Amino acid sequence: MPATVVVGTQWGDEGKGKFTDLLAKEMSMVVRYQGGHNAGHTLVVDDEKFALQLVPSGVLYDHITPVIANGVVVDPFVLLKEMEMLKSRGVDCSRLKVSGNAHLIMPYHQELDALQERYLGKAKLGTTKRGIGPTYADKALRVGIRVQDLLDESIFRQKLAAALSHSNRVLTKVFNRLALDPDELADRVLSECLDLLKPHIADTVDLIHTELEAGKNVLFEGAQATFLDLDHGTYPFVTSSNPTSGGACTGAGVGPKHIDRVLGVAKAYVTRVGAGPFPTELFDEVGDLIVDVGKEYGTNTGRRRRPGWIDTVMLRQAVRLNSLTELAITKLDVLDTLETVKLCVGYKVDGKEITKLPYHQSEVHKAEPIYQEMPGWQTDLTQVTLAEDLPKEALLFIGAIEQQVGVPVKLVSTGPGRKQYIEL
Repeated sequence: MPATVVVGTQWGDEGKGKFTDLLAKEMSMVVRYQGGHNAGHTLVVDDEKFALQLVPSGVLYDHITPVIANGVVVDPFVLLKEMEMLKSRGVDCSRLKVSGNAHLIMPYHQELDALQERYLGKAKLGTTKRGIGPTYADKALRVGIRVQDLLDESIFRQKLAAALSHSNRVLTKVFNRLALDPDELADRVLSECLDLLKPHIADTVDLIHTELEAGKNVLFEGAQATFLDLDHGTYPFVTSSNPTSGGACTGAGVGPKHIDRVLGVAKAYVTRVGAGPFPTELFDEVGDLIVDVGKEYGTNTGRRRRPGWIDTVMLRQAVRLNSLTELAITKLDVLDTLETVKLCVGYKVDGKEITKLPYHQSEVHKAEPIYQEMPGWQTDLTQVTLAEDLPKEALLFIGAIEQQVGVPVKLVSTGPGRKQYIEL
């Protein structure tokens, strides 16, 4: 029962969508298991870009059933807009399935998200203000609204009224905002979304297990990345779900025995968006070059990402947290022009050298990177498609990453295009 998980090993934006798309050729189903439309991924097919937020990468293949599983939070208006965009570009979305147990993002979640972030002031988290956190909070408070509730108008209206009775008190009494009318919101959601979404709502746990029990290949796709994980990331500068490979089990309804391959995706450097500690962050011309050449701006938000050298201390922790079986390194070509490249192999904290990620946040904030410097390859890699054509300096850099983390690098991306990759 072969199942594969693709997971980000840094702070997101590693290029998971490209390798999900690559592996999808061998799959019958691609399942998104957590997150919401706060995480975008870009696919480039025949020089045509597809910026996806909610729809799984496998939608571009005719033989794939794309699944949005129970662990995802879904803005129905965003999902329908994305489906319409894909249809207008010739992509068939009829196979898309959405879990009836997935929770719905409502307009009040987005308003609360923006207000809470604003009132945090200098302590703000850097949230995308898409309503992700408040929706997961309602889920934990057991006042959330699920996709399946749309199928019973009476239940939907009752649950929406109950949820708004709580959220309206916060909006009016804490933030001095106007209360939302539950009937008006229910009318809007039902009239604009129900008929279009209804054919896609399904028991996705059953669908996934039917594929696995038939011996078919299923790919589980996470959003964000390991160090944005609610439990294992650089809290509180994290997302509100579990992007680690274990999140595929709860977020899609499968047991761990089904998963036999976990591909971790890492950039040849590191970026993060928003606030939070970043030991290898660069503030010099090399950092500017990485941002400019790597086009390091958010797919959804357009925000400039913070750049830094690759951090193998983080990667070693990601190997542990995800049970990684292999790595894929992306954007190696972004470093093409550099005379020297670096990888962080340890930290210095209060004068003491360590090689493990500190568990205490204060130590992470003041960690100073210990670098291994290596010669750059100063060669254009964008046209390289065979491992034997890689410069020895590039191979030595990849080998150093493997040596530090103890997991083989099986795939290397040398550009944004679908065919710009190398199998090692």
